[in-house]
Amino acid sequence: MRVLITGGTGLIGRHLIPRLLELGHSVTVVTRNPHKAQGQLDARVTLWKGLHDRTDLNDIDAVINLAGEPIADKRWSETQKQRLCNSRWTITQKLVDLIKASDTPPAVLISGSATGYYGDLGEVVVTEEEPPHNEFTHKLCARWEQIACGAQSEATRVCLLRTGVVLAPKGGILGKLLPVFRAGLGGPIGNGRQYMAWIHIDDMVNGILWLLDNDLRGPFNMVSPYPVHNEQFAHSLGHVLHRPTILRTPATAIRLLMGEASVLVLGGQRALPKRLEESGFGFRWFELEDALADVVR
Repeated sequence: MRVLITGGTGLIGRHLIPRLLELGHSVTVVTRNPHKAQGQLDARVTLWKGLHDRTDLNDIDAVINLAGEPIADKRWSETQKQRLCNSRWTITQKLVDLIKASDTPPAVLISGSATGYYGDLGEVVVTEEEPPHNEFTHKLCARWEQIACGAQSEATRVCLLRTGVVLAPKGGILGKLLPVFRAGLGGPIGNGRQYMAWIHIDDMVNGILWLLDNDLRGPFNMVSPYPVHNEQFAHSLGHVLHRPTILRTPATAIRLLMGEASVLVLGGQRALPKRLEESGFGFRWFELEDALADVVR
């Protein structure tokens, strides 16, 4: 299968691409910086510098759209919010336009989203049918998904990845937390009762491959079947690292530091992978502490 990927040098892409190559697929990555990407990716990967010179995707069987500026790296000024939106919406619209312009379009578009689609829903159990709370993360993801669904046709199915917190070595949330926790300075955030919907990178990659190979469409919560409270997450990480987790970060400090973006760590979603499990997908990682021990070893 000829697979086109955006965001191929990101956390998920770096783990997905070797699996695709291992399975015999050919992989093309869209990148703004081919020279830099060449140093990060397998030599068998074909690189395209952007999509501006493409008129169709007739030579592509599947598209996996993972592009987007990291959402938690900066405070959410109005300028930053627009940057976050544009980094997702613009390339997704371009992919949709190219798919629709194709005589033999890709059979599937698997497009990124996040559990942030639902907003902060507290203790509510969140499946793909749950009505969202209308806040910035919902507006960002809802429009992102709406654009991607424009590629849906008899020839092309669309799957939406409502991804939770991805646990992986060398990057993602653990890239930020591990130095703090290894120094013995980690602990719960705020009251620690906010839910974290997490997923091990192996299950994330296997879930994408499952959607690639099966006749499925629509939104999928890409999360473990067992979300945890932030407090449980902190204690589990501390236990794996053999470090104390007695230092609690006050919610007021997080709000001062992150502004509106503080909802990313002070809020959460008790999301469950209902549609993924109903489709027959089997998770490998269920227990948070086992997953953490695997990725931080």
